[in-house]
Amino acid sequence: MASTDATAKDTGDLAGLEAGLDALDTVQTSRTPLRRTLVGKVLPPVTAVALVLLVWQVLVWAKVAPDYKLPSPTAVWEEVRTAWFQGTLLDYIWTSVSRGLLGFLLALAIGTPLGLLVARVTFVRAAIGPILSGLQSLPSVAWVPPAVLWLGLNNSMMYAVILLGAVPSIANGLVSGIDQVPPLFLRAGRNLGATGLQGTRHILMPAALPGYLAGLKQGWAFSWRSLMAAEIIASSPDLGVGLGQLLENGRNNASMSQVFLAIFLILLVGIAIDLLIFSPLERRVLRSRGLLAKG
Repeated sequence: MASTDATAKDTGDLAGLEAGLDALDTVQTSRTPLRRTLVGKVLPPVTAVALVLLVWQVLVWAKVAPDYKLPSPTAVWEEVRTAWFQGTLLDYIWTSVSRGLLGFLLALAIGTPLGLLVARVTFVRAAIGPILSGLQSLPSVAWVPPAVLWLGLNNSMMYAVILLGAVPSIANGLVSGIDQVPPLFLRAGRNLGATGLQGTRHILMPAALPGYLAGLKQGWAFSWRSLMAAEIIASSPDLGVGLGQLLENGRNNASMSQVFLAIFLILLVGIAIDLLIFSPLERRVLRSRGLLAKG
């Protein structure tokens, strides 16, 4: 009788455990209510922006600095309106964004195989690993003068500066992600026949994805900063006017409202790329690993 009761109890425990696991695996198909989305994701940044504008305007009213040093929000807005009606606002943005994205894609194509090579080949890691770390810590602006002397004032110079700034970050991010892959995953993959390129594609890269994605984010940040440094220092009619050149033009014209406009546009592009590309990728990776609640 006692044995029967114990068996029934074990069966009940197993059933409860299975029910709990099923509940964890259940995908929530209901959509998040619009009000919850607005309150949780839209309201906080809008509130932060409103507070910054309010503090800014209070400082202007308090005359903490002359108008030519601290323009009002309305003065910067007038710069936005002027650039918009002249048809140059989107040109400023597109000139820099197109360069930045193309340069980042080139850095991705170079940094990914380089990171795999450094992570998997001991001799290459010993030879190149410290150099990559050193290049990653080198300020991007340091590459602008030699790039101008080597390549001249053209788009090739811009892309060279972006590559020198972004490739080390992407490669090091992938190396860090691969170093964190449990050896058990690799042995299991080999036992299942996933060796060589198949093992890299189906085992190594998916397991290293969180670190790789962190390297991609940092690589984009370096790409964008490198491009802004190049556009500020190197100017030519053939290069067009990007956001960095707009910032430099504001300084040359002693127009702080134009300087603020360029700074805000540079910041806006950086935030937009993160929200539209990297944040969704991060959420997808974390959710696939059970580290983020569905819904």
